[in-house]
Amino acid sequence: MSTSYVFAPHQAAALPVAGSAALFPVRRVYCVGRNYAGHAREMGSDPNREPPFFFCKPGDADAVVAVPAGATVELPFPPRTEDFHHECELVVAIGKGGANIPAADAPSHIFGYAVGLDMTRRDLQGQMKAAGRPWEIGKAFDFSAPVGSVHPAASVPGIGNAAIALQVDGAVKQSGHVADMIWSIAETIANLSTLFTLQPGDLIFTGTPEGVGAVQRGQLLTAHVDGLTDIAVRYV
Repeated sequence: MSTSYVFAPHQAAALPVAGSAALFPVRRVYCVGRNYAGHAREMGSDPNREPPFFFCKPGDADAVVAVPAGATVELPFPPRTEDFHHECELVVAIGKGGANIPAADAPSHIFGYAVGLDMTRRDLQGQMKAAGRPWEIGKAFDFSAPVGSVHPAASVPGIGNAAIALQVDGAVKQSGHVADMIWSIAETIANLSTLFTLQPGDLIFTGTPEGVGAVQRGQLLTAHVDGLTDIAVRYV
């Protein structure tokens, strides 16, 4: 007997896989907060190694935008913000699930890596922080998570030392190295897996280096991580 829905099921997000015709289906999106010391300081926090904290973005195609290689994707500028910020990040794509994953085993759970943007309505996020309320309206809005092609882990063995950078209209605004993370990729996966059972298709945004700042309508954002496909996005 065929399944009947009261309306068409929502569209799932999927990302291109570099060197393949296959797509990576997205399940959930987890984000690590303040995982680079410089960014923690610029946000007014202590960058010491306190336990990492996490927040989520929707895993559907409303929030996750697949950015094709070589393309500039135009997206709607989000409503009700006067302080819209870029955050360039290394994204980890999970290929094997698990809970309570030891850090030493974490690499075996990684399918690959991509470049992503954790776009943020900073003014709305700040209002929620001040009121002790959740951050969703600052982080989990439509088109808030552009992501590029997923590169299989074996193809980027040096990702732990990769440079990460973001340009706005050709000017470098963020620059750092994955090695600057307070919590490494493996440590992040291990800690996150004590809170949630990770599953294939999960994405982990691993934090952003210092230099986050406001984006104006029409500006070109170009995000880069060594060894991965750049992404180019313009909010109009």
